[in-house]
This record gives sequence, C-alpha cells and structure tokens, in this order.
Amino acid sequence: MLEYLHLTNVGPAPEMELELASRLNLITGDNGLGKSFLLDVAWWALTRRWPQDVNPRLTSSYTARPTIPKDPATIEFRMKSKTKSVAYTSKYIPRDESWLGKAGRPWNPGLVIYAQSDGSFSVWDPARNYWKTKGNVDVQERLPGYVFSPKEVWDGLNVETEGKVNRVCNGLLADWANWIREKGDAAKNMKNVLSRLSPSKAIHDRLEPGPLTRISVFQDARDIPSLKTGYSKAVPILHASSGVRRVAALAYMLLWSWQEHRLAARQLGEEPAKQVILLIDELECHLHPRWQRSILRSLLDLARVLHRSATIQIIAATHSPLVLASAEPFFDAKRDAWFDLDLTPDGHAGHVDLRKRDFVRLGDISNWLTSEAFDLKEPRSIEAEEAITEALDLLRKTSPSATDVTRVNHLLKKSLSESDRFWGRWSEFRESREAAK
Repeated sequence: MLEYLHLTNVGPAPEMELELASRLNLITGDNGLGKSFLLDVAWWALTRRWPQDVNPRLTSSYTARPTIPKDPATIEFRMKSKTKSVAYTSKYIPRDESWLGKAGRPWNPGLVIYAQSDGSFSVWDPARNYWKTKGNVDVQERLPGYVFSPKEVWDGLNVETEGKVNRVCNGLLADWANWIREKGDAAKNMKNVLSRLSPSKAIHDRLEPGPLTRISVFQDARDIPSLKTGYSKAVPILHASSGVRRVAALAYMLLWSWQEHRLAARQLGEEPAKQVILLIDELECHLHPRWQRSILRSLLDLARVLHRSATIQIIAATHSPLVLASAEPFFDAKRDAWFDLDLTPDGHAGHVDLRKRDFVRLGDISNWLTSEAFDLKEPRSIEAEEAITEALDLLRKTSPSATDVTRVNHLLKKSLSESDRFWGRWSEFRESREAAK
C-alpha cells in the first residue's frame, strides 16, 4: 500500500506532497496539471519501473525527468510492504538518465494494477515480477512487470527474454472465448465481474455474456465473445461501444491478474497477496453519466469480492462531478482522501498547487461543478455564465441604464432556459426598477 509521495523538481510543480489514505484516494484537477503524472509516479514507486520502459509500444508513461535539469530532483515515497512500513528517497542521476535504485530486492507492495486512460494496462505481480539490484543497476530475475498497450490487452502480450519470444498473456478475446468454451469457474467469474460493473440490473444496463460469434466469414476465423443487450442477444464485443469495451477490458484485467497471481503463488507454495492497489486514470473514461455514477462503488465492491482476504487501496484520477457525487454515501475521512490540483496565478505564469481537500456532501451535481474540484463559476453554458455575470454587475449598480438592462435581458433569454432559477432574481430586479419610475 502506498502511504506517502513527495516530489521535488519533477512534474508540473516545484514540489508536490501526498499523504495517501488507506482505502480510496481521488485526484481532481484541470487537464495538464499532473493527475496522470502522479499515477505514473505512484506506479514507479511501487514497482520501480516506468511503464514505457517496460513496453516501448506505449505512447505515454515515460520516465519522469527533472523540471529544471541543472537542479537536484528527488522522489520520496513510503509504502507498507508485506511485512513493514518502509521509506526511500530516490535521486535522479543525469548521466545515467535514471532514478537511483535501492540495492537489493525491492519491497513487496502486493498486487498492483494500473488502468491508463488510453486503454493501456500495467500489472505488477509479487509472485511473478521480482528482480534484484546490484549497486545501482537492476538485474532482472523475472519479467519486471506486465505492461499492455491497448491492442495487447485484446490480442495478447508477447515478451522477448534472452532472445526468445514468450507468450505471457493470451489477451481478452482468446482467454474469454476459451473460458466460455470450458464453461468453468473462469467463465462464471467473468460473468460475475461484468454484472458487478454494470450500472444497474435493468436489461439495457446489464452486461451479460452472450454466445461466441464471428465477425467475418473470410477474414477473421476467431470466435469472438459477445454481450446480450436490450436490442440483441449477441453483439460481438469488438462491435460494442467504447464505454462497454472499456468496462470489459477493466473486468478482464482485474480477473486475469488475480487468477494468474493465485496460480503462480500456489505453484511457488506461497500465500496470495494480502494487499491490492488499483491505479485508475480517468475513471469515467467513455462512460455514460449513468455508468459514471456507479463505477466507483462497483469497483470497491468488486475488489472486495475478488480479493476477500486482501486490503484494497484505490488511487483514481477523475474529471467527473458524478464520480465525486457518487462517493458521498460511503466516503470515510479515516480511510479515504480527496486531492485537488489547481493552477494558482503567480505573475504571468502561475504555479500548480496540490492540496488535500475536506470532502463534504454537496448533493446536487451542479454544486460539484462549482466546487473546488472543478472551479466553474456557473453550472451552465459559457454564454449563460457570461450573461449572468453581466446581470449581476447591473444588480450591484445604483442606477443601471435602461439600454444595458434591455441588452442583458436579451442575452439571458438567449442562454437560459425558461425554468432557470436565476429568472426569479432577475425578474425581481426589473420589477423594482419599474416600481421606482
């Protein structure tokens, strides 16, 4: 479990510090302020590998570099390993273009799964991905991790070791098809995982496996898993929407990583991991609001089912007010935390601030839009926000001109709905002006 991160001269801010909660950690902030970067660093702290270093086919998650090359850069972290809480400060070595490692076998953080926003996945398995370090050089004993590009999640992952190409994962399409043919526990587990990730039990929301099918008579001989929907008994998963494919990939990677880990641990005569860490970037990616409202609760419930005897920690970045609102019924300040990234004006440039916010129940989704998480002035269109801003300026004036009142009234009519609550205040203002004449 990751307990603490402290970054100096690396990332979008001169310094960033997080004291992470034991169960759920939510990260919000505008694009480009460092949410994905923080998840990359969290993965590195737990596994000592940057995803792009393990799989060059990725187009993100590159090795972090110092913001100011001539100044020292450090990543300090603390984690709860298999046996104890440990801390380490890694320094960047410019000549080696790498981060100084700790000599010896790394600490065991448990099973780590990283779902990236572009559909890539990374898995670090303590039963299969150990290595050792001599001096400052890492010497591989086994694979340093399973890092999948989006295509490899679906089609399988091959890894070259010692000049030999090894098939380390068959991929979603082949594995799921085999599970369906075998009609065993794996097929039942996949069905259960998909059901738990569905937003409701309604037929149009429920993800339920259908029969194996083909998508081509001549060009593709594979049997493709399908899903039952409200309009069809068999939609090939490759023809499903982006949101459904995202959920299916998440379901598969959670199930595959845990099944393979348990199998490896059993063969090694070891106990399964007692800690599982899920790193998830843009939790709501591709999902309809109905799904955004349920995905966080679904993941927490699913993790408890898959890993009954393990402690679960989730670190998730999100842009969705629905995700924040969905956490209100179960957010526990003793086990959960919310971190927010903001761009604070500082001369002509500004600087990035990372703050731990107090999580309060705001109820209405529009209240989250105007909260510190998203910083909108109004939960409306840009045009409506501009019209209301001008209207409020007129309300504060002692003697606004009739021309300005007419002009702003026209802007409000163009941008606000007839039932918008601002009309009450605006109508009262205009009526008071008429009475004063």
